[in-house]
Amino acid sequence: MSPAACHTILRHLAETGQKATDYDLIVTGDLGALGSRIVKDLTWEKGVDIAGNHVDCGEIVYNVIEDEFQGGSGAGCSAVVFNSYLYEKLRKGELNRVLLAATGALLSTVSSGQGESIPCICHAVSIENIL
Repeated sequence: MSPAACHTILRHLAETGQKATDYDLIVTGDLGALGSRIVKDLTWEKGVDIAGNHVDCGEIVYNVIEDEFQGGSGAGCSAVVFNSYLYEKLRKGELNRVLLAATGALLSTVSSGQGESIPCICHAVSIENIL
């Protein structure tokens, strides 16, 4: 899912003329610890550094333990983190601009059983505090 998140984040920045530093946080979900490092590396390779303001919802919800293969639903983790943690920080004015890039896998028992790759998606929402 990291390549999908990288693609969506880079397209958003390019199409809006924004820089990664224009956002207080760039949030993905749920890539986990490994996927989070991968998306940072992928964007870096394309000339965009998100390391300073990137956080992953899976890393917020789950303990960061590499060998336990943390993770869950990207949509679920993103919803939980936004509707609790991020919303409160926006409401209190602690955050002003957040790019929320939720990730997901288009799982199919047929394609998985046939050894096919699993397509992944990412959609982004830019949230600005206007209070």
